[in-house]
Amino acid sequence: MTAQLLTGAAEPVTDRTVVGENLSLPLFRTLSGVLAGHPYLKVVVDRAENTWHLLDTAAHPFHVNYIATRILGMGLTALDADLDAFNASVYMAPGRRFLLGVLSLHTEQDTDGRERTFLVLETTEADTMHGELLASFYEFVRARVDGRLPLFLKPANHGQEEELAAISELCVPRILSHELFGSRARAPLNPGEATGRLRFFRTREEYAAAEAGLGWADIVAMPCLPDDVPRVAGFLNTAPITPLSHTNVLASGWGIPNAIVRDLEQLVDKDGLDGAWVRYRVREDEISLERLDHEPDLRAPAWHQQRIRLEPPLLEDVPVLALHRLRSADRDRYGTKAANLGELHHVLDSRTADLTAFYGRPRPPREDLYGHLAARLGLNAPSLAELRAAAAAFVATTIGAPEGVALPFALQQHFLASSPALQQGIGKLKMALELDATDVLDSLCLQLQHLIRHTPVPESVTRQISQAFPAPADPRGRLVVRSSSNAEDLPGFSAAGVYDSVTTAHGADELLDAVRQVWASLLSPRSVRLRHQVGISLDDTYMGVIVQEYVPASLGGVLVTCDPTRREDFRNVYLNCSPGSPEQVVEGSVLPQQYLYNTVEGGGRTVALGSSGDGLSAATRARLADLCLTGRLLQSHFSGSDVDRPLDIEWLMTDRGDFRLVQVRPYAL
Repeated sequence: MTAQLLTGAAEPVTDRTVVGENLSLPLFRTLSGVLAGHPYLKVVVDRAENTWHLLDTAAHPFHVNYIATRILGMGLTALDADLDAFNASVYMAPGRRFLLGVLSLHTEQDTDGRERTFLVLETTEADTMHGELLASFYEFVRARVDGRLPLFLKPANHGQEEELAAISELCVPRILSHELFGSRARAPLNPGEATGRLRFFRTREEYAAAEAGLGWADIVAMPCLPDDVPRVAGFLNTAPITPLSHTNVLASGWGIPNAIVRDLEQLVDKDGLDGAWVRYRVREDEISLERLDHEPDLRAPAWHQQRIRLEPPLLEDVPVLALHRLRSADRDRYGTKAANLGELHHVLDSRTADLTAFYGRPRPPREDLYGHLAARLGLNAPSLAELRAAAAAFVATTIGAPEGVALPFALQQHFLASSPALQQGIGKLKMALELDATDVLDSLCLQLQHLIRHTPVPESVTRQISQAFPAPADPRGRLVVRSSSNAEDLPGFSAAGVYDSVTTAHGADELLDAVRQVWASLLSPRSVRLRHQVGISLDDTYMGVIVQEYVPASLGGVLVTCDPTRREDFRNVYLNCSPGSPEQVVEGSVLPQQYLYNTVEGGGRTVALGSSGDGLSAATRARLADLCLTGRLLQSHFSGSDVDRPLDIEWLMTDRGDFRLVQVRPYAL
């Protein structure tokens, strides 16, 4: 079948869609488009007519539009008016007439180095096909595809994986998502484009020797970038890393491209790219590195002129407070992290916050997504008031907020004022910043940090801390001491990984040492330089501290309420986890398991198994789906009027199986 599609006054577009024909490789290439770097083709199986439709990708970007208009004779207006019901009929009905899928073309090298081409069949991520229907779909397509091309079925979600578990792989050969994409040579982490000089380092020692000379026009490439990398034009990793690592959060906040390019060393050696000027582009479906034949005429980036102004901190004497007594407005006294955790306590205790606003926003052609949220919460046609109450109850029963106390900025101020040596050192640093004497900044900062760590804490400050933090049952019990500055989580300045937290303090003496270490991190060479680059004054910058009892974790990690590599995706939440504390994930000490969870239609899928090599149990994955839905609901509250602004949440699962959130902040976009 061929047809002409009229598009206004433009020339007719040829529709090369075919019906009923067997699929050869040349026909596939004629009809296919490219997604995530792979050729793909949409297919529709019509079980009532015992035939299939191979859609011309250029003419038909959506399965449902094609079915409605070309097979059922509906108009798009009628389809949009009843879109969710129509989607349910083609993606969820057990006895559905149509089976919708995508065929993608892949190549890999076998053990002898020979290239093998194969096809992968999958449904959309929201499809709930049971095992028998999946097998029928595969068999129908297998019978109509060139027999010389191997064909594998890729489960689109965890539910399909479980359904296929009971079916022999001899009947339905399959490949899992992490098997297909986990070892790909190139993967986007943060989209963007940069022109600069490529600096390739094979080892940490090579990087350390050149670090002081790196500048804003450099693109830094190495196996795994360190968390303290300076602000440059772009990042390139040659080893696997998660999109939720500290370095990628920095790339996102700085608006610079970042990707995994495993074959970079071969490209560098082949084309002499180290030290060369290049144009570097990262997109969802493209990662390119183009050598330039001359040095470009570059202007300093916009952030060189960027000036971030902080609200003046409030330094009046306020008490050390339990976290549950804080609200978001207290960030000017106790820091952003502490204030957000206090706000989380309020949300969980009050049950009055509206956590449904994200779902109330129009997503054309839908007026809202309330029906999808109701389905996720197991409700049938609730009123808006009932939906809001159910959302609040769901969040309160799924997670807990951490207990602990917050030390205000005023304590740090009293400590600094208690030492003439500290005051003199701070004065010298301020003078160097005013004169832009960057050559002496590092030495001044390191001297100040040393002084802070070894200056006695005034008795009045020590007394406030000891009186406010109840003694643990074990006098040598483990404490966690976290930073909470007013110079972080700001538009244009996320400060991810810039300030210190101490997770192994024991007893009163080590607690004071840990508090001083957190205070000292506000004056580290890196934090001072980064703030100075964007015009944040040292006079306005203060550090609060969070003190908590250590909670053992069986699983921990971080989630962001978006897909970091697909910013237009409003459905999915990206979650990373590994056994133990969330710090292992964000610091990159292990390669975590990575999952995507759909918070609209439901379902989840595994992106990568990480260092462990093993997936989680179905029961644990279901718990994580609830956690991701909770993160999406909290976004409605913490993102304010911009309900589409995603959150960055650190979490842990206790030995008892309870979820605790240990940090809630905006995700840098």
